[in-house]
Amino acid sequence: MPSTATTGQVTLRFLAAPTDAGQGGSVSGGRILEWIDKAGFACAAGWSGRYCVTAYVGNIDFHRPVQVGDLVEVSAQLVLTGRSSMTIVVDVSSGNPRGGQVEHAFECRMVFVAVDDEGRTVDVAQWDPPGAVLRAAQAEARRRIDLRERVKSLVAAQDWEGATLAHGATLRFLAAPTDVNWGGKVHGGILMRWLDETGYVCASGWSQTHVVSRFSGGVSFLRPIRIGDVVEIQSRLVHTGRTSMHVALRVLAGSPRTGELALATQCTSVYVALDADGRPCPVPTWTPTAAVDLAAQERALEFMALRADPAFHSSPRS
Repeated sequence: MPSTATTGQVTLRFLAAPTDAGQGGSVSGGRILEWIDKAGFACAAGWSGRYCVTAYVGNIDFHRPVQVGDLVEVSAQLVLTGRSSMTIVVDVSSGNPRGGQVEHAFECRMVFVAVDDEGRTVDVAQWDPPGAVLRAAQAEARRRIDLRERVKSLVAAQDWEGATLAHGATLRFLAAPTDVNWGGKVHGGILMRWLDETGYVCASGWSQTHVVSRFSGGVSFLRPIRIGDVVEIQSRLVHTGRTSMHVALRVLAGSPRTGELALATQCTSVYVALDADGRPCPVPTWTPTAAVDLAAQERALEFMALRADPAFHSSPRS
């Protein structure tokens, strides 16, 4: 069987367990984010032959739910390399294990960086894609670099210090030894699950009903979180649609001995409210009046315009 170091591809295949379920019974968005990070890491590490860190995760559209008991395939494909970075497209499919057939659920793009034992970036082998489909995917990945930077700038522009009247939620805890990755830091997938859980608290608190993850994007990993660090995850409602809620999120972390926390991760997520029958239902409208909140809503609308671009959702799947 060809290795990832040759093909730039890896597929994980497993059953979704009862412990993967979220509040609504299907697999939680946070658990799926853990899966994609593991597959992306396996692909990046296999290609580079090095330990790799998650640098960015973008445009995660949850098209349909993954059910407990489903057969799940998480496939990661390398599409572009930089000097030390690797852009990887991860596709999640699932289906009834009795039939053995899986159906596409969603895909996302990730950027990993290869590092040495001291945490310094190292060069990676350059990807020369075989075949027309992967060559097109490489060209598309290059075109999307500017789009990624626009998304990152929108997320980074969120003002967390100014006076706000927006609804929000904060979770605060210690990073535990069970959260560790292969490099001794908090696993990127676990961090994304924490973000999803905090966003859930914010969105369900506003809507007063069950919510599901619909989108997450602009996830930038700015610094590692160590085991034993205090972790504070802040969320803030920035825009509402008829059934949707846009939530800005950021992670602060630092030593409990000093109490000084620094920005570690930031992103934006969208949640949809569901009624008792699992159908989208209206949410209370958020009408901002404070300057900080008005600016945040404008950025959310700009983000929505970017997401409406068909190129935002394209993938290398044939």
